[in-house]
Amino acid sequence: MIPLRDIIPSRTRPYVTITIIVLNSLAWFFELSLPRYQLPEFLQVYGMVPATFHLSTLFTSMFLHGGWTHIIGNMWYLWIFGDNVEDRL
Repeated sequence: MIPLRDIIPSRTRPYVTITIIVLNSLAWFFELSLPRYQLPEFLQVYGMVPATFHLSTLFTSMFLHGGWTHIIGNMWYLWIFGDNVEDRL
């Protein structure tokens, strides 16, 4: 079942949620703009690879997505539920 909305009203404008959605979208479009031969190297450097773990990849890997359905699904759920999490925090 795919949620369309939640029933908990937001008390504030979700600025952080919107910022994260915009940053993820920009990172996704940058990822799409890379040539096919350069994309695996980019993912190896900025993605979370357990064999070559770096603390910085914990942050950068949050902005990498594997395909259209992955990015759309993540941003959809972030849009629906992120405002409630932001209100609570």
